[in-house]
Amino acid sequence: MNFFDFYRQDRWPHMFCPGCGIGTVMNAFFHAFVESGLDQNKTVFVAGIGCSGRIPGYIRADSLHTTHGRPIAFAGGIKVADPDLKVVVFSGDGDLGAIGGNHFINACRRNVELTVICINNYIYGMTGGQASTTTPRDFFSSTTPYGNREYPFDLSEVAVAAGANYVARWTTFHVKQMKKAMQKALLKDGFSFVEIASQCPAQFGRYNQMNSARQVFEWLKASAVPRSKASKLSADHLDLNLMGKITVGEFVERNRESYMKALGVLQ
Repeated sequence: MNFFDFYRQDRWPHMFCPGCGIGTVMNAFFHAFVESGLDQNKTVFVAGIGCSGRIPGYIRADSLHTTHGRPIAFAGGIKVADPDLKVVVFSGDGDLGAIGGNHFINACRRNVELTVICINNYIYGMTGGQASTTTPRDFFSSTTPYGNREYPFDLSEVAVAAGANYVARWTTFHVKQMKKAMQKALLKDGFSFVEIASQCPAQFGRYNQMNSARQVFEWLKASAVPRSKASKLSADHLDLNLMGKITVGEFVERNRESYMKALGVLQ
């Protein structure tokens, strides 16, 4: 398959804001998919509401644009209806971690054969810049003008604890690692989850005194801490060292029996 045959060129230019990290994620994913040797005619791409929900519209394949928080639920239904299909979900931190949180946790627990790519920009980028479940503590948004007083979800750690077979997190700075993780996720049996910390200059940057996409990108780069290093910190120093930081790397790779195999549908 030719790389340029993968996306719908007739739909360019895209609708994403200048400097948005989604373009980097799309580019890495397109390459990862092509190099994985998967058949786009036997793959369905599913997304919910939010900036990330627009990605399947640019892919030359069957896709489903669902309601807010429900892409994993719809994707699971597709997989049950036709187990031979490859099903890929694109979601954001608001779509997946808030209203879709229960679907996310239980799909990990059941180990449903889905590949989920979560683009985490730490804010509701499309709907007004509200704080999301991943907005760092003390950071600003349209609903936290005096700083966020809540502790954020760590979506990758949640996926590990809930039972996903493969979990990795990188930032848009780590392009090669991101692509490699996506390839692994696409070829992994069971539930696989790749979280990408991505810049949103239009909302997150604007509310947090980062006035350009480059400044948000540099913040992501400076905030990234290898998970191997983070795991060596004592419990007493973990919050002190990692508050506002982003742990990156592969979190888990295991071979729990997948959902469809447990049901005897797939061999």
